[in-house]
Amino acid sequence: MTQERWHQHQFRVRYEETDQMGVVYHANYLTWFEIGRTELIRELGYPYRRIEEKGLLLPLVEAEIKFKKPARYDDLVCVNTRVIDMSSVRLHFAYEIRKVSEEMLALNEDSAAQPNGELLVTGATRHVWVNPSWKPIRIEKEAPELWQLLAKYS
Repeated sequence: MTQERWHQHQFRVRYEETDQMGVVYHANYLTWFEIGRTELIRELGYPYRRIEEKGLLLPLVEAEIKFKKPARYDDLVCVNTRVIDMSSVRLHFAYEIRKVSEEMLALNEDSAAQPNGELLVTGATRHVWVNPSWKPIRIEKEAPELWQLLAKYS
């Protein structure tokens, strides 16, 4: 069995992301998923801007979120992202958002490690590669170098 490979991106919860109950507003987790995705792709050496410059788009076609515990203002959180399935037309990501401490981050610098911290939210998103006319494309033909990077990571 191969070890799951997670990309980790941490930040502090901003006041503006919380609601009247003092917890992170639920829709913000989708934004955090997007941050995790784009930072994973950036770490692979292929910033999202480069994808768009090639005329490639990756719209969201499905999202799933399961809330376990709330995040609150000033919590240090880590968005853990991994590619769980891909084809030439589709890309499927999994996410875990965890509350962490500075000490936990220092212990877990290996991006292939199992994420540490208190599990707050899990989720997944599915995407389809399209051109600017929103016609599906085959990523291995349109951007073979990106295809290879994603295939190595998944």
